[in-house]
Amino acid sequence: MANILIVDDDAQLRRSFKKLLSFEGYNIVTASSGEEALDLVKQESPDLAILDVRLPGMSGLEAFEAIHEIAPKLPVIIMTAYGTTDIAITATQLGAYDYVVKPFEIPDILNLIHEALEAGRLTRSTADKEAVTQIGAANGLIGSSRAMNEVYKSIGKAAATDATVLIRGESGTGKELVARAIYQYSQRSDKPFMVINCVAIPEPLLESELFGYEKGAFTGAYSRRLGKIEQARGGTVFLDEIGDMPRSIQAKILRLLQERTVERLGGQGEDIPVDVRIIAATKGDLEAAIEAGQFREDLYYRLNVVAIRLPPLRERVEDIPLLAEYFLAKFAREMGIDNPGITEEAKGLLTEHPWPGNVRELGNAIQKALIFSRGYPIRPEDIPTAADSDATLQDTDDGSVKEVIRRWIRKGLTSGGGENMFDAFMDHFGSTIISEALRLTEGNRSRAAKLLGITRPTLQAKIEKYNLKIEASVTNG
Repeated sequence: MANILIVDDDAQLRRSFKKLLSFEGYNIVTASSGEEALDLVKQESPDLAILDVRLPGMSGLEAFEAIHEIAPKLPVIIMTAYGTTDIAITATQLGAYDYVVKPFEIPDILNLIHEALEAGRLTRSTADKEAVTQIGAANGLIGSSRAMNEVYKSIGKAAATDATVLIRGESGTGKELVARAIYQYSQRSDKPFMVINCVAIPEPLLESELFGYEKGAFTGAYSRRLGKIEQARGGTVFLDEIGDMPRSIQAKILRLLQERTVERLGGQGEDIPVDVRIIAATKGDLEAAIEAGQFREDLYYRLNVVAIRLPPLRERVEDIPLLAEYFLAKFAREMGIDNPGITEEAKGLLTEHPWPGNVRELGNAIQKALIFSRGYPIRPEDIPTAADSDATLQDTDDGSVKEVIRRWIRKGLTSGGGENMFDAFMDHFGSTIISEALRLTEGNRSRAAKLLGITRPTLQAKIEKYNLKIEASVTNG
């Protein structure tokens, strides 16, 4: 039986609350002032406090701060008859579970009390959840699905050799983590690990970054500089997004793999022997790039000695709850706060999201949810804002976007479908397309129609059909 503390200077409200909540099976203690409430918190150790803002002597917010010092994990619901923005913001900043304005509906307050008690229970039970961070602590890879177990096996086999490795997977799946794991478990783990992002560095700089240069090789080259490959002697070089590497540099990487030598810029043909292991990664379709003449076929075969495919998150949904726990503990630790935990309902909702941005997107979503959770367990309503698909589609490739659309359509069809389901889908996409065109043109109908390749009357008819509201600086034209 949960213990609930009611703090209000209105005796009638205290009696009503006690009668209502006792009938619901709760044990109720009451206080008429903040000072009395503090004593009861120490004596009774309640599971929830419901606290009025306006109290004689110590104010409700002052009492809340003092209670929070005594029992930092105690959920507190703030209530008042005087709803203001300042009170709402202050209560939230102080860490209140929620804020309600009198009068309130009985079903609503009962639901809120149930949620707050569950949040408090989860908060108190998460002390041992930090142990989840030990899973994969050596390399940061989290997951126990069959797909991830295959990845772990591949890492173990690759690490035991000196073979070149090609890691393939969508953005955000953790390709660099796999590369680091191979390095950490290899015989080269006591030597350097150099990371080069082939798409982030402009071509002229990429060549000198990889191979170094001699004094006078170009304007500004005042002295010799060793490249990352030479700096990594005896160690490992990770070439991320190698599919975007310029063909001129691809030839030099091929030479490195074939002859184990490099030549610095301005080196006058001098071959420098190097002992490094190459691990490469790409999210792209290298076979298509070869067909298009953008990637060397001979380099592809040199890189593809050991191939590891990282599954997208949608193919290992069973790992999502574990990943959520891992990120929650990680970010709570980084933010210097207690791990608030996450409800089973929220975990379930996370598994329904397609995660086009994969593990990286999930991590960002958990971090956002943690920031706005006010120290209480993450609930389903914290997830939609944190895991906003529209905000992540722009960072994903076409295949991921198509998968998001497929999942949405599949969900609609499997939920019952029905008459005119096709038209409903088309209307949804049509409405989205029209809305986006109007947004891009700041509501200018003529420009939007031109952008869409339709007439202005046709556009106007669709605006009326979809009942679109145009909120922009320009609405005519």
